[in-house]
Amino acid sequence: MVAQLVRLKLTLLGNTFRRSVWQTIGMALASVYGLGIIVMVVAAAVLGGTTDPVTTGQVLTLAGALVVLGWWVVPLFAYGVDATLDPQRFVTFAIPRRRLLAGLAAAGVVSVPGAVTLLGGLGVSFAWWREPLALLAALAGALVAVALCIVGSRATTTLLAPLLGSRRYREVLAIVAVVPLVLLGPAIGSLTSTFSIGPDSVGEAVEPLARVVAWTPFGAPWALGSAVHDGAWGLLAARLAVVLATLAVLWTVWDRALARALVTPPGGETAGAGKGLGWFSRLPATPTGAVAARSATYWLRDPRYAASIAVVPLLPVVMYVTGVNAGAGTSFLMLLVAPLVAWVLGFGISNDVGYDNTAFALHVAIGVPGRADRWGRALPVLVAGTPIVVAFALVGCAVAERWDALPALLGISAGALTTSVGISSAASARFVYPVPKPGESPFKTPQGATVATMVAQFAAMGLMLALSLPTLVLGIVAIVTGLPAVGWVALAVGIVLGGVVLVGGVRWGARTVDRRRPELLQQVMAFR
Repeated sequence: MVAQLVRLKLTLLGNTFRRSVWQTIGMALASVYGLGIIVMVVAAAVLGGTTDPVTTGQVLTLAGALVVLGWWVVPLFAYGVDATLDPQRFVTFAIPRRRLLAGLAAAGVVSVPGAVTLLGGLGVSFAWWREPLALLAALAGALVAVALCIVGSRATTTLLAPLLGSRRYREVLAIVAVVPLVLLGPAIGSLTSTFSIGPDSVGEAVEPLARVVAWTPFGAPWALGSAVHDGAWGLLAARLAVVLATLAVLWTVWDRALARALVTPPGGETAGAGKGLGWFSRLPATPTGAVAARSATYWLRDPRYAASIAVVPLLPVVMYVTGVNAGAGTSFLMLLVAPLVAWVLGFGISNDVGYDNTAFALHVAIGVPGRADRWGRALPVLVAGTPIVVAFALVGCAVAERWDALPALLGISAGALTTSVGISSAASARFVYPVPKPGESPFKTPQGATVATMVAQFAAMGLMLALSLPTLVLGIVAIVTGLPAVGWVALAVGIVLGGVVLVGGVRWGARTVDRRRPELLQQVMAFR
């Protein structure tokens, strides 16, 4: 049964290369990139083990602990990203549960994350290549660590499946999950700038933490090589006991959770009681008003849109930390927050038709005019985005103590918001690419969507930048020179030029929707 499930996973993985040429190209590029990262990490580990094995072992313990922790935590945020070999699909098969567990565990390695973790873990073990016994212990620890990754991720997701399948949980989690992802880069940069680069400083910084982490299930398997290197055989036995005990507990939890899931699979969610018409009762009863009400509801309730909103309040933090780490001050970077927020909000509707999914059929069935469709999607962003952008511009000028730059900053921000909304209104009527379906994880990448998404988004961003250049040039000149007259000119140019692009983009998008409405529906339906 184990071999059968592994062959099934390999077959499913191989079939993904036959569905789309672009998907095959994207997978090949991702594989080459992943292999390059593995080679770099392994080379660094081997070099470090040759020069300073003690510090290298401590760093590997901390890095490996993060890998195991990521395997346990990330599936909770990206639940439903990989549904192949879902245990629910084996409910009608009379497969003994223990064999099913073993088969699913082995098949978990047959994936890009599993293969990268296995190859990387075995590769970094060669940091102990000068000591055969330490090398054997490190290799065994890497294999056990991969087992902890696979079994731990399966145990947590199977145990929490009823909660993870809740729509309210996904809506809240979509917002919460963005916070650590956005702050990860600044946090790493802050930690890097805190410690000097010298090996002595690195050892002093990581030694106390590595000593504690080595006693946890996350770091214990990666610290087996260090224990053998130090000749601490009792410590080796204790760490191995921690690993094996944790693996046994996780296997038991997964076994019982799977038994419950196979007998009582999760059912559909019951609809809650209605609480009024929401935005539909507040906006005019016109085609434009109806589309605007639905778009406003999407922005507040759909996790796929909520991810864009969650990034907005984090941008000032990212800019501030980046400026501090760079040692160049935070004034200029804080002035960039308002234009970035404007761009993020406007770009959020660049694939609105794709996010509609099958709901776009209603627009086709009742013949919603293209003008109502485009303005209905653009108005919520403009109405809600304008005060938000102005507020960030005021905060940026206050933090940077550059009130003289306010007119120029408002001009750049206004131009960015209106230009991005106009280009997005035109782009979403012409280029539709696959996105996660309603109710799915917002982090899911549909099959064959990577290259198409990148091409469409880069084209739209390039056009936005080109049309914003006059305002950007004037605004930067005003901010750098401090000339108030140039700042007011930048404000006027930003409002006028952005307004022209907005109206032109909406009109072009409206004509495109009227002309290509059946083709758009056909494209959306093909993504099912």
